[in-house]
Amino acid sequence: MTISMFDIVCVTDFKSCVGDFFQRIDALARGGIDAVILREKDLNDDEYFILAQKVLGICSHYNTRCILHGHIKAARKLNAKAIHLPLVAARTLCDDDRAFFETIGVSCHSVGEAKEAQSMGASYVTFGHVFESCCKPELPPRGLKELAEVVGAVSLPVWAIGGINEQNIAKTLHEGASGACLRSQLMRCENIREYISLLKKAISRK
Repeated sequence: MTISMFDIVCVTDFKSCVGDFFQRIDALARGGIDAVILREKDLNDDEYFILAQKVLGICSHYNTRCILHGHIKAARKLNAKAIHLPLVAARTLCDDDRAFFETIGVSCHSVGEAKEAQSMGASYVTFGHVFESCCKPELPPRGLKELAEVVGAVSLPVWAIGGINEQNIAKTLHEGASGACLRSQLMRCENIREYISLLKKAISRK
């Protein structure tokens, strides 16, 4: 899986999605999103398999990268070659799974964790949360300074995550991030194509 100069990534959330979930995935892919991380932690393997099968089909139609999240067995059964994992899961990934997946993303929250993920052969890492986030209101954001430190500490792409929107996305690019992950804005915005266009214009004006 090729990582472009700056990726705009949708992290899914079925529960917070406005309208039909699959129609929104279709609109995201059609609207030019660079990648989709199918992060549905509340589903069991069978439920996730059914959901992922449909989402992979939609993304494939538009040639949009789809990265499955956490459910290794479902991903292998679907022959999906890209997986995103929490660091604790990446630590226990067996050699056979490492050989199977062509892209392995890892969630990190510090320079040390990013370095560890790189040493384990991660393809990219996510780092956050960078800005104040409704997902983690009880935790202070890690901020742009620490994002820059992570970017400088590893040689693999770093995707910023947490509280990112059209007003601050360019700041993550300025600090060297290779992409930005958004959840609630992309799951709830009314005009998906227009919102993706706003994000792309914001980073083009950096």
